[in-house]
Parts: sequence; C-alpha cells; structure tokens
Amino acid sequence: MNDLLRPARLAPGARVAVVAPSGPVAEERLAAGVDILRGWDLDPVVAPHVLDRHRELGHLAGTDADRAADLQRAWCDPAVDAVLCARGGYGAQRVVDLLDWEAMRAAGPKVFIGFSDATALHEAFAVRLGLVTLYGPVAAGVDFVKSARAQEHLKATLFAPETVRTLTSAVTPLAPGRARGVTLGGCLALLATGYGTPHTRSGARGGLLLLEDVGEQPYSVDRALTQLLRTGWLDGVAGIALGSWDRCGSYEELRPVFADRLGGLGVPVVEELGFGHCEGALTVPFGVGAELDADAGTLTLDAPALR
Repeated sequence: MNDLLRPARLAPGARVAVVAPSGPVAEERLAAGVDILRGWDLDPVVAPHVLDRHRELGHLAGTDADRAADLQRAWCDPAVDAVLCARGGYGAQRVVDLLDWEAMRAAGPKVFIGFSDATALHEAFAVRLGLVTLYGPVAAGVDFVKSARAQEHLKATLFAPETVRTLTSAVTPLAPGRARGVTLGGCLALLATGYGTPHTRSGARGGLLLLEDVGEQPYSVDRALTQLLRTGWLDGVAGIALGSWDRCGSYEELRPVFADRLGGLGVPVVEELGFGHCEGALTVPFGVGAELDADAGTLTLDAPALR
C-alpha cells in the first residue's frame, strides 16, 4: 500500500464548502460551526441542500441526487479549496455511485474532511482519486462545536499540519510491537458493509488500520470484525489503532472482543487514540505513511497530512 497524493494546506481566506451527504443537519449547530470556520479566517459556503430533509426517509438530508450534486458541485468548483461534511448519520453510501469520478479527478486535489458515515466517501476518494483525506470533526457536530480541543487540532491540521504529526495513547497496548504502513480506516460498520463494492479497497494489506464506531453493541462489533476476518480484508494488515466506541456498551465488554478478534493477527494494536465519536476528537489523515509504536502508544506520520 502506497502513500496517496496530499492536497495543499489551507491559507487564510480559503473557501470551504459545507455539504451534507448523509443525515439531516441541525440548523443551530451548523450556524455555530460556520461561525468557528469564519473565526479561522476561512470563507465557508453552505451548499444549497444542506438543510434539506427527505420527504419519506427522515434519516436522509434530502434526496440522493441533491446530496450528490452538492458534493460534486463543490468539489468541481475551482474557487473551493476544501469540502467539509456537515454531519454523519447515514446516507453517504447512497451517493457514492451517483458521483462523476472522472470530473472530480479532473478538478484536481483538494481537502476533504468528514467522519463516521463519511467513511464510505473516504474509501471512494482513496480508490477513485488516490487522495489523502482527513477523518475529523464535521461542521455541525456537537463534539466539534463544543470542544476547543477538537477545533484546535483540526485547525492545526489544516493550516500547520507539521505541528500535529503524532497522536498518543496513554493506555497499555492491546498487542505490543511496532509497525509501518499507510493509514486507512474509519467507522467499522461502514468498512464492513462496504466490502465488495466498487468504491472500496479490496483489503488493508500493508496498512495501519484506524477503527472506531458509535452505537454498536459488543456483539455487533464482533460481527463486523468477524466479517472483515472471514473475507480476508484484514489479511496482511500491518497494525491497528482503535479510537472511540461511544454508546457501544462498556469497554470492559468490548476489550475482550478486540483481544479475541484482533489479538491473533500478530500485529501491534493500540487503544484509545482519541479519534472518532468522542469529546475532543482528533483529526487523523488517511493515505499517509506512518509508524505505529504500540509500546510507546504513538502513531507518527512520516510527513504532514497536507503539503
């Protein structure tokens, strides 16, 4: 697995398009998030359908066609430097096949930021565009709007990525050791359900896999990990870093699942690296070469996330 193309970092005045490829967006939190971006001297532009709600399917922010059009229009606009998701939820899988990937490739590299359900888009951006993406806070996310730590880490990643090249865990590793590879991953459920689709990697071989999830019971986490094991998707993975598992039951129940399903891979496994659905969530890049040192509890990027 090779490093992907790194987009350019942002500078004051950069235009950031906010899109909603997944679930419906809370207007008040969106306004608060946009204000934060303006406070960074960015120029946020909210896409036309961000506040839409699908008439029949209340879990979607508008129709598939409109959500896809917002994302593609933003990406292909030469005045836009970065595209930021408004929230997660569900629905990104439904727009991936509607995007014109040739047109988006022709538009050139730019920064894409999102997490949770946006995992489907992170995979597609890697497979179709060969591009480094940022798994981090979303514009209308409650953890972003209310957390100075999440805001500052995302801001540093966008403007001064060389200052945030190491993430650290303070807990004992699930499995010791040191490994090198290219970062990939996201929400476990999305990776498992994306297997076999045309916009998803065929496997994690040679990669450092970053996993997190929300609202899944321990048996569901077990089921998703078992799916990845049975399909061979985890064959040859170099190392694994676990993030947050909010509303997934007690960690005392989850840890034995991780030990049982991941411990036999013979690779280093780090826990609680501080990304995902958690207060003060850190921004992690996908597609960048890095070293995972489980004994030290660190993930260190070989190069800044953005050039």
